Amino acid sequence: MPRRRYELTDEQYERIEPLLPEVEGRGCPYNDHREVINGIFWVLRSGAPWRDMPERYGNWKTAYDRFRRWAEDGTLESIVRHLQGELDAEGRIDWSQFNVDSTIVQAARAAAGGPSGVKKGIEPGETRGVGSALGYGRGGFSTKIHLLTDRRGIPLATVLSAGQRHESAFFTNLMDEVSVPRPRGRPRKRPEAVAGDRAYDADWIRQWCADKGIESAIPARENIRDGPGRPPTCDDQRYRDRNTVERCVGHLKERRRLVVRYEKKASHYRAMILWAFVEEYLSR
Repeated sequence: MPRRRYELTDEQYERIEPLLPEVEGRGCPYNDHREVINGIFWVLRSGAPWRDMPERYGNWKTAYDRFRRWAEDGTLESIVRHLQGELDAEGRIDWSQFNVDSTIVQAARAAAGGPSGVKKGIEPGETRGVGSALGYGRGGFSTKIHLLTDRRGIPLATVLSAGQRHESAFFTNLMDEVSVPRPRGRPRKRPEAVAGDRAYDADWIRQWCADKGIESAIPARENIRDGPGRPPTCDDQRYRDRNTVERCVGHLKERRRLVVRYEKKASHYRAMILWAFVEEYLSR
């Protein structure tokens, strides 16, 4: 049978197969990992409910359970880190500059109604302190995706927040998410510079970057200053190169499951974004 759109090639599957859990000892029938991942990509790309996943990818409940399990047990994170390490070893990640931005995603009615406290953003057990990452902003009931890419637009990290939260409040969380493994020594985390739009115009952000030895390319907001003195300067070329993160947002939103949030748990919606990362890495 010919390979359909969005399905893994043999070479792509071989890159991630060693990172997947063992199949031995499972009940029968046990869906092949490759079928399950192809099913995840189909849901991610089509935006359809899990129950509508084609039968060629196995039982939809099996695919959903494995999607959820891999999001919670670290399997998905290990795949993301491994592929980032591969790209870095090939010199594909540009450490001369990171770019940061955010985008608001409308949350569907299905995203609400989880465990007690979800609407207030205090869902117990969620990771990275974001609670349910649901709130009411200008776009209505929504979630905000904070995204970080390298200079070429390769996505490296994401953090979620409620739609009304300000971008600057999650800048350090986003920067700290980067941890690219290397053959020897500690993972690499810091770039030479970081560029962001005026939403990140804050003296404490520039000071944080300076303390880490990172150049900041963030223009000052007009007529708004946090303190006395002249507005900080901004490298025009670095700021122009920031457009790659905006293009990356557009590429990610070609996956229809990311355009509207249906997942009740923030960790599951974040897993959808990370699977989009995986698809981007495998296509390079």
